[in-house]
Amino acid sequence: MPTLRYFVAAGAPRVYCVHKPLTTIGKALGNDVAVPGVGVAEHHAQILFDGRDFSLEELDKDAEIAINGKRKRRARLVHGDRVQLGSVELAFSMFSEAAAAAKDDDDDDATSKSGKSGVSAELAGVRKLFAFSERLINRRNVDELLSAMLDDVIELTHADKGFLLLVEGDDAATKPAVKGEERRLSIRASRNVRKEAITNAQGQISDSIVRQVIEKARPVIVSDAISDTNFGQSESVIAMKLSSVMCAPLLSQGEVIGALYVGNDKVKHLFDRTQLELLSIFASQASLILQNAMLLNALRADKAKLTAELHDKKFGEIIGVCASMLEVFRKLQKVAATDISVLITGETGTGKELIAKELHRRSPRAEGPFVTINCGAIPENLIESELFGHVKGAFTGAVMSRAGKFQIADKGTLFLDEIGELPLNLQVKLLRALQERVVVRVGDSRPEKVDIRVVAATNRNLEEEIREGRFREDLYYRLNVVNLWLPPLRERGDDVMIIAKVLLSKYADELKSAVRGFSPGALASIKKYAWPGNIRQLENRIKKALVLCDQTLLSPEDLDLGPSAETSILPLEKAKEEFQRKYVLEVLERNNGNRTQTARDLGVDPRTIFRYLEKEANPMPSGAGGVARDPSTDG
Repeated sequence: MPTLRYFVAAGAPRVYCVHKPLTTIGKALGNDVAVPGVGVAEHHAQILFDGRDFSLEELDKDAEIAINGKRKRRARLVHGDRVQLGSVELAFSMFSEAAAAAKDDDDDDATSKSGKSGVSAELAGVRKLFAFSERLINRRNVDELLSAMLDDVIELTHADKGFLLLVEGDDAATKPAVKGEERRLSIRASRNVRKEAITNAQGQISDSIVRQVIEKARPVIVSDAISDTNFGQSESVIAMKLSSVMCAPLLSQGEVIGALYVGNDKVKHLFDRTQLELLSIFASQASLILQNAMLLNALRADKAKLTAELHDKKFGEIIGVCASMLEVFRKLQKVAATDISVLITGETGTGKELIAKELHRRSPRAEGPFVTINCGAIPENLIESELFGHVKGAFTGAVMSRAGKFQIADKGTLFLDEIGELPLNLQVKLLRALQERVVVRVGDSRPEKVDIRVVAATNRNLEEEIREGRFREDLYYRLNVVNLWLPPLRERGDDVMIIAKVLLSKYADELKSAVRGFSPGALASIKKYAWPGNIRQLENRIKKALVLCDQTLLSPEDLDLGPSAETSILPLEKAKEEFQRKYVLEVLERNNGNRTQTARDLGVDPRTIFRYLEKEANPMPSGAGGVARDPSTDG
């Protein structure tokens, strides 16, 4: 049932039910709501209810009416409106509240009704919190959220002003207060009963009350500030003639970061313990909003700092500041402008394709195509067709003529990845194509001229391959005019930390992950780990952690870099099998899941790789002699 709350100068507010079609308000005792006060007419105003809306209209033309600080003659009432009749202030509520006792009611009756009112105030507080939670979901602007929260608190407590104050300093949330040190405060948000920002906010707050809340980290309620033994002598209380004040601390990880302050200078004994508890709950909400805002600002600052640092540590899309990478960049810059062939060597996952792309981007051919072919991923009987193209009918399935990678890369760059996997018979044809810049399609006899630059890459030792008769020496010297060797990640020092942060920032946005950084332990583990799969392995670990982690910071365990659990002693045969399984999976990870390449590297039949993968997918149950999956491998 709708109510009017009448704020008396002393004692608890009185509550009147508005349940009739016509409710009169005035000084005369015959009114439904009798409110003696300066400026109140005998019959001042009336509230009309038409079955849907409540409207307030004047009864005395000389009487003044203000709703939420604005003068009115007639207006529709909504929940939370503050009505001023002369010096008397009334609050209109759409929710039921028990009517307060009249002056001549006995104390027991007053106590009983006050208890009901407290329950109703708690219910109203819960409703406000629910409504605020919905706004919290839909609004992202911190200033809007704080202003909306202050409006709710003012309406709920019947205060006429509210403030949110913050301890100054970027480290206020983490730096403990020093005993005897006065912490400076700034006003983050302020609102009045008209839902407007307060212009002279600093002069309407009691410094002594706020200081006590900040120092003791406990909420304070002051019913009559002038007469209060603790604050009555305060200069700010005396100067502003404060009456009712409530203040609750804002806490972050046990430390005070600010305060939520509300007051009413016209009414004494306005606030009670129930309202102070509700204020403390809203203070907790404000703390969470501010903590999230501070964290977001810190993360944005970190991102800006990382971006600024990367400006000096990036070479195109490649990140690195170690001496060996700087040497690579120096060579790359010199050879990029030429057309000489470049051989990029290094372990799997070190970024050879990125280097090839950067060569192309800095070359005169940058406007032409950049074409990649992985010589180890194409079946041997199709490689020639992939490289040089074929004509219709050249072999079974050749239903139409098709250009090869050489023709597609004309006027651009052809990147031959894993060149060490190319069969010997095709190495001869490749050498001829490189020497003469002419190719012949499979099934054709007509040569086609091509204008390309060739960049090749391998993780194999081609000189060793030459000694073993698996790679042609003349082709090696044709490709290896300039060699760019990429160091493994374990030899690049702090580069691994920078690369990890960049990868996390990139994939956290792509995967919509809540993760925003690494824990100190994770950074230490990243730097310490050898990363046999290099950047590709680091990238895979971070992607997996971003998907599975529920925290805002990645731990060593999230990256599978935690201390390994103590293993039990196994029979020699089982230990041998376990070592082989781990080693096969590690090599598979280095080869980015390429099973055929892994079988070649290990010198085993591809079916052996499938056997280990089947064991990985279907491990034996615990207690049956099976071995659990090794967390250090990524599929």
